[in-house]
Amino acid sequence: MRNNRNQKLPVDVQSEIGELNAVLLHTPGPEVENMTPKMAQRALYSDILNLSIARKEYEQIEGVLSGVAKVYQVRDLLERVLDQPDARRELVTKICIAEQAGACFDMLMAMPTSHLAKALIEGLPAKIDTLTAFLNEDYYSLFPLYNFYFTRDSSVTIGNNALICRMANQVRAREAMIMDSIYRCSGAFECGTINLENAAPAPGRLFIEGGDVIIARHDILVIGNGMRTSAAGIDALTQKLCELCPEGKKHILVQQLPSSPESFIHLDMVFTMLDRDNCMVFDPLIVRDRSYKTVHITLEDGRVSRIRAVSGLLPALRSLGMDLEPIVCGGSSDSWVQEREQWHSGSNMFAFAPGKVLCYARNETTLNEMDRHGYAVISAREVISGKKRLEDYAKCCVTILGSELPRGGGGARCMTMPLSRKEVDW
Repeated sequence: MRNNRNQKLPVDVQSEIGELNAVLLHTPGPEVENMTPKMAQRALYSDILNLSIARKEYEQIEGVLSGVAKVYQVRDLLERVLDQPDARRELVTKICIAEQAGACFDMLMAMPTSHLAKALIEGLPAKIDTLTAFLNEDYYSLFPLYNFYFTRDSSVTIGNNALICRMANQVRAREAMIMDSIYRCSGAFECGTINLENAAPAPGRLFIEGGDVIIARHDILVIGNGMRTSAAGIDALTQKLCELCPEGKKHILVQQLPSSPESFIHLDMVFTMLDRDNCMVFDPLIVRDRSYKTVHITLEDGRVSRIRAVSGLLPALRSLGMDLEPIVCGGSSDSWVQEREQWHSGSNMFAFAPGKVLCYARNETTLNEMDRHGYAVISAREVISGKKRLEDYAKCCVTILGSELPRGGGGARCMTMPLSRKEVDW
């Protein structure tokens, strides 16, 4: 189901598992190939991708989701923003200032809309007109947005608001600037925005990314505190939520994460929701490890009323009425398999309805665990071709091919940004 350009979508996400109405995607393009092995570290990649294969794999995600929800594409929405002179000038100005590319401003502003959108996503090659420029190993005036197909990270829909994230690495800052413009200026969405750009100064660096923010229930946020989301970032979001919700009671559960390995980059790499009573976990960290704190922050009537340490994420959720049975990424019998499948985003599942999820086909032991817990394992190809119908299953795990996409460091949840979900009957 494609979107109607003239109709605004009311943004509304109150859970991780509600039936999906609309989703934001970005199909990977030339930006992921505008990279050499030498540039991979700057791009936050552990490897480089083959675009032709990555796109075929990504087509399975869009193919499944377009059958159940409205699909919005980042590039289409960006072009709508750039068609508006004031919005174009605002966005290009912000980007040129942030990336010290002021010399490119006039050239960017003069580009046709489609060319400008291409440059902002795929990169703007540097002008080589001096020896200094020729010898400089930075081949771009504006670097490609290598990570933009992970649409989850740069913004988060919380209720009727879009949180514009503060990215931990400057190489991804432009993603959040583009998302801010899309929510405010594309005319596609009806929502508020939460922008931490002007948040009050706090001790330490302030950053927060969407892979660390999980809406467990309308009144419970679970947030990872690790490499990409700082304590200062969580405090800034907490303050904004207090302002937005001056009445009632809300809960924020903060789960500390290790700084290594890099596969622990976000909370959704070790914990995701599957159904009202199931979650996917990397057992060594979420269930067995007690060296990383879990903190319960209670918000009441627009203020923080209590902050306390609790005995783990699952017990904390249970105390709030969410009794989740964990399904173990990589199975329970072999720690090596657990580590391998977690590395390949085995825990990073995306629920498009209660008990119906997308994930990679490569994590076979994890899929066996899903099957053991009553989830029918079917392929995206079977769904897209009509051979298997999603409505015939109470619980299912739809598998997508994943030889190239995981090289960027994420899975199905990372690549999907829900815009609207139906309410869940808890």
